[in-house]
Amino acid sequence: MLSVAVIGSGPSGCYTAQTLVQQDPDVRIDVLDRLPCPYGLVRYGVAPDHEKIKSLQNNLRTVLEHERVRFLGGVPVGPGGVPVARLRELYHAVVYCVGAATDRRLGIPGEELRGSWSATEFVSWYSAHPDAVGCAFDRTALSARSAVVIGVGNVAVDVTRMLARGATELSPTDMPQAALTSLAASEVTHIHMVGRRGPSQARFTTKELRELSTLPDTRVTVNPAELELDTAYVDPAALPAAQRRNVEVLRGWATAPPAEGRHRIRLRFFLRPVELLADGDRVCGVRLERTAPDGHGGVTGTGRYEEIEAQLVLRSVGYRGVPLEGLPFDPGHGTVPHLAGRVLRDGTAAPGEYVAGWIKRGPTGVIGTNRPCAKETVTSLLEDASELVRREVPDDPLAALRAEGCTPVEWSGWQAIERAEAALGASLGRGVVKLPDWESLMTAANGSAP
Repeated sequence: MLSVAVIGSGPSGCYTAQTLVQQDPDVRIDVLDRLPCPYGLVRYGVAPDHEKIKSLQNNLRTVLEHERVRFLGGVPVGPGGVPVARLRELYHAVVYCVGAATDRRLGIPGEELRGSWSATEFVSWYSAHPDAVGCAFDRTALSARSAVVIGVGNVAVDVTRMLARGATELSPTDMPQAALTSLAASEVTHIHMVGRRGPSQARFTTKELRELSTLPDTRVTVNPAELELDTAYVDPAALPAAQRRNVEVLRGWATAPPAEGRHRIRLRFFLRPVELLADGDRVCGVRLERTAPDGHGGVTGTGRYEEIEAQLVLRSVGYRGVPLEGLPFDPGHGTVPHLAGRVLRDGTAAPGEYVAGWIKRGPTGVIGTNRPCAKETVTSLLEDASELVRREVPDDPLAALRAEGCTPVEWSGWQAIERAEAALGASLGRGVVKLPDWESLMTAANGSAP
């Protein structure tokens, strides 16, 4: 019987496990995750007000409840956890679906000022990621009047929307209570979302973009002169359908009569940040250079500058994979070198080692993109299976892990966390409310009250 470890329980890990059990009637799979909770970015990255997308957890749950799949949470891999080499001793094959765990940097002066945060940190805070407990997005951070969000992708739209949402709209979500309280008291009224290229090259989806104009008490504006710097905006006929729809939404905002609203969201294009300005040790503004199309799909600086006042800056310029000790790593791309999902060591496929998801292809695509990515990797793994199963491995890797000091959170522990979060929400007069820290999660997983 083929024994496989899948490292990571987000969409790429679950789709890998699902494809394996569908294509091999004898395979047994342990899905290991550093966190005690499954679902990866579906739990800790999808905005709390996007209930339809978050409901994907129900599909991932079906995978993790399969009789030949076992969830083992709270099991780190690498330093301080199970070494990569040890996993290869315990399983015939290991598939790493560890995502892209950090954010890209701007690399400009002032990036380390107080009030300058990555969007990843902000998302983790309002999504109750247990590693985000130290992120102080409290009344001090949210006492800002003006915020600048750097980036024009879906994450940038998410954090912009969260800053403009009110407590009435957020209370029904699973947002942790402390984050709800802080956002309800937020003084942010002006939000600038800034992109260095044009509207036809923005990476947000039309659905996400349109949501901004549906927020109560919120006015969305664009600068028609900036939009028209993009020749594809002026004549969108050659654009793919998705970008053409974005252009149509932006054109509607550019021609709409002025509206009122406490919150004002302004989308800016062809501006790149060159410095975060300081007032003592705190950010007080962003200095930006006007850019122009270079004729090759990129932009070039024009030497013209402007400044936007901001006491809060959220940098949303993409995710990046990080090295995992024991695996090869391509620092240029932030991925593990591979061939059709097979990990390459010095250019040669390493028997029994595979990758899927963002650590394989980089942080691109939507959740559904992980399905064909996982299928390709599983195809490679099953092609190798006849050789892989010849190597002896323990009948029960979990027993070996426990003997070496691991205390995994199994599916019953996760179900206990779910019950504790439902009870917490009921006590607050809300629906399910996430437990926000390691201590409360582990207490609940071990069967005690949070």
